[in-house]
Amino acid sequence: MTDPAPLPGAGGPGGDFAAFVVRRHDDDVTAGPERLGFDELPPGDVVVSVTWSGVNYKDAMVTVPGNRVARTSPLVPGVDLAGVVLSSEAPGLEPGQGVLAHGQDIGVARHGGFATVARLPADWVIPLPAGLSDRAAMTIGTAGFTAALSLDELERHGLRPGDGPVLVTGAAGGVGSMAVSMLAARGYDVVASTGRGAEAPRLRHLGAAQVVGRDDIDDAPGRVLGGERWAGAVDCVGGATLPRVLRTLRYGAGVAASGLTGGAAVETTVFPFITRQVALLGVDSVLTPRDRRRQLWDRLAGELRPVHLDEMVDEETTLAELAEPLARILEGQVRGRVLVRVAGG
Repeated sequence: MTDPAPLPGAGGPGGDFAAFVVRRHDDDVTAGPERLGFDELPPGDVVVSVTWSGVNYKDAMVTVPGNRVARTSPLVPGVDLAGVVLSSEAPGLEPGQGVLAHGQDIGVARHGGFATVARLPADWVIPLPAGLSDRAAMTIGTAGFTAALSLDELERHGLRPGDGPVLVTGAAGGVGSMAVSMLAARGYDVVASTGRGAEAPRLRHLGAAQVVGRDDIDDAPGRVLGGERWAGAVDCVGGATLPRVLRTLRYGAGVAASGLTGGAAVETTVFPFITRQVALLGVDSVLTPRDRRRQLWDRLAGELRPVHLDEMVDEETTLAELAEPLARILEGQVRGRVLVRVAGG
């Protein structure tokens, strides 16, 4: 066990630190920068000096009155973070070591990455892979990890480059954009589906061989089965889109489903499953076991690293300025990643 290290700008464990805090007040919510005391951090084995975080839709949702995302108040949002270990009671995580964390209860049921200090269970923290900076890790973030997990699920199911076109729905979004880039880098023939036609040039730049509209997925709408079009698919939408994908998968193909921007209810039939033996592969990036998270992050630092990673950053912000991009994300006005420069924020 190591002794608690001094906190940045706090003079020690008894001091305070900068954070962006969301508080519930009956039917209202307030959100903004505050100073918190070290004793307000939840229990944990590892104390991290946070350097970078990323803004995700879930982070914006916790600022909405009546939301069901935040499970405690006050709450420091930030579902992913990267930084340096200040103190640790866990073997393999040493002071001064670069680390990252995401998923679990971070930023929803316990304080997350929008603070200069985080205290977490050791099992939630993984070493920063060699060759990957803290900023690059947060550019990839939860969205990139989810895309990598989707690709990994498809390849475990047997998908290989050269098998045929791979569809990505919701391709202009965070997970979709990352999936397009990763699949293309692996040599797959990527078909990107989006309802935002203006995003077509960007998606082609990321590696999509073809960009289609939402309604172009299914070549036989209204029928229980369409043509066998896709060797695999990454679905970030759910709702009415997922049944269209299932109807048009090739025999034995799979779709990795991670999103519900199109709705949580899915209405389909058993025919794709019992006549084409397709597979619906669930993708959960929140509770992924630590060993698998480490393996995927090692791949994200290597062959799965998006080629155009720096171009995926829309803006950088600080804790003091964070309220404005959170509001714009809720309004659908943010295209790429928003990074939070936490150290000194």
